[in-house]
Amino acid sequence: MKSIFKRLAVLFIIVIILPNLATAQKKTGFHVLTDFPVHSSGGWDYITVDGATKRVYASHGMQVNILDAVTGDSVGYIPDTKGVHGIAIATEFNKGYTSNGRGNNISVFDLKTNQVLKQVNAGTNPDAIFYDEFSKKVYAFNGRSKDATVIDAATDEVVATIPLGGKPETGVSDGKGKVFVNIEDTGEEVEIDATTYKILNRWKLAGGEEPSGLAMDRKTERLFIGCGGNHTMIVLDAVNGKIMGTFPIGGCDGVAFDPELKQAYSSNGEGTITVVRELSADKFELVENITTEPGARTIGIDTFTHKLYLPTAQLKPVEPTAANAHPRPQQVPGTFHIVVVGK
Repeated sequence: MKSIFKRLAVLFIIVIILPNLATAQKKTGFHVLTDFPVHSSGGWDYITVDGATKRVYASHGMQVNILDAVTGDSVGYIPDTKGVHGIAIATEFNKGYTSNGRGNNISVFDLKTNQVLKQVNAGTNPDAIFYDEFSKKVYAFNGRSKDATVIDAATDEVVATIPLGGKPETGVSDGKGKVFVNIEDTGEEVEIDATTYKILNRWKLAGGEEPSGLAMDRKTERLFIGCGGNHTMIVLDAVNGKIMGTFPIGGCDGVAFDPELKQAYSSNGEGTITVVRELSADKFELVENITTEPGARTIGIDTFTHKLYLPTAQLKPVEPTAANAHPRPQQVPGTFHIVVVGK
């Protein structure tokens, strides 16, 4: 009898422990490692990490601050980027590009010297920007003129302007000739042919409002779309526009994807990162919410080290007025910094 009771006790323990182990295995183990102070003033938007050169490019006020991704030391800056939003890196051409929202132009700079080489006219209020290595083109998405400016990275000349029928946000490439971009005010995902610059598809993001952040798993052809309007991440099949899953997130303005860890990260302004893990091309799971800091709503990823970088600052509330019932919090001067998250 004692042996039977012992076996039952062991089985009971296994039943209790295994689910807890399974739950523990689901966690990322990520947490805030450190923060890098940045000694300049102004607001911020996108952040780009070049893992190959260990450089972090943070848009901040009227310039881009460049930091060492390991130490946080300043290694330079790109000046005269009026109302800068995003930074694109074209390593094969040794050039970077900044989208200057108030200047309605794109700054081209040398990656080694950080010197500005030229400025290229774009549409009105260029916002998100990225480099497509398939076509060797830079795409700048213009918020007010509701179009995309396409720049040849070899010549730095504008080769196309693509009307998008709505306010574009983040764009990505599948690396095989297709470009995808969120359309915030119409709640759509637009697919573009990177050779002809023609719109191939417009997919309505049912259940998603104000899509902003966007990342892609090129291997499985899945898009991870952060919809800040209703705090939802949509996983979309990039081949046919089918919604593969939806997950609750926060007030997201950025999404990153780690192709090795198979994890999508939504940076939420409330001060969290929501992690969604890709188990297969058709199966996904919500893993956890990692605590960061309020205001850290955009995100960059180093796919070499798997670290995440989020810009923010200390914020203080602003009293509502009749003209503005829900004002944005105000930045405390001198507190801008980059939060670093990892294991």
